[in-house]
Amino acid sequence: MHRFRFVLTRPLQLIPVLFGISVITFVLIRSIPGDPVRVLLGTKATPDAIARIRAQFGLDEPLWTQYGLFLQNLAHGEMGRSILYKVPVLGLIAERVQPTLLLVFGAVLLSLLIAVPFAAIAARRRGRLADHAIRIVSTTGLGLPPFWLGIMLIILFSVTLGLFPVAGYGDDWADRLHHLVLPWLTVALALSAVLTRTLRAAMITELRSDQATAARARGLQEGMVFWRHVVPNAIVPTINLLAVNIGWLIGGTVIIENVFSIPGMGQLLVRGIFTRDYMVVQGVAMAFAVASVTVNFLADILTVALDPRVKL
Repeated sequence: MHRFRFVLTRPLQLIPVLFGISVITFVLIRSIPGDPVRVLLGTKATPDAIARIRAQFGLDEPLWTQYGLFLQNLAHGEMGRSILYKVPVLGLIAERVQPTLLLVFGAVLLSLLIAVPFAAIAARRRGRLADHAIRIVSTTGLGLPPFWLGIMLIILFSVTLGLFPVAGYGDDWADRLHHLVLPWLTVALALSAVLTRTLRAAMITELRSDQATAARARGLQEGMVFWRHVVPNAIVPTINLLAVNIGWLIGGTVIIENVFSIPGMGQLLVRGIFTRDYMVVQGVAMAFAVASVTVNFLADILTVALDPRVKL
């Protein structure tokens, strides 16, 4: 069990990371030109009304005092009140977290369903036509911007073929899944391109390993050697890559949710930026940061559990 000692110390190491992210977010959002109170009240707002709103949300305090209040709210499990919505930010995030989670988990699952079989075909047919075709497709996928790919999928499957809705989230679960097909596909095509290339390389390495050679010497068929020994060992180094890309994906929901009008945390973040809603931007950014470091922490635990040779 000594291999899992990092589980006790790693959360403490993540605290400075989250602190740094909170500082950067606080400074960047306040560096954007514009006054949130004037955005909220409009150009005809009176000086008294502006001063009253600024005092209500603590915007008349020095920056270090505002940051101290933000940390104080975090210590109490709160994120302040939204300037635009006039409700607690934590409640807003709780309302928007379900669409974002559905988008992320569905896209990751679909990308694995695409990447694993394609990587297996490419590895087992290395240097052949199938391998070259998969490598070309995956390389092309790396260069396609997600927002452009999403728009192209909308034009093809929604506008031209009429198979899926153009945008929105749906009312019931069946309708939501129908609305999420294109967002899932948009993200999965980009993510699976990265995973396919990494898995292919790992599988080719494992096909030449001593373990695979020993399995063949015991009389196991090539297919059994591949799926019983090669694939499990090739997936282990891919876990951390997947975790990093899930972190990228969590932040990438900002683009996808706005392309497909999904009422998730990414859409909330963009609206908070345009309206200079400081509390919302800080809250969503911290939620994204916590989710990203948590995913990477869980990936480390899974890596150690699957491979006894790994020590963190």
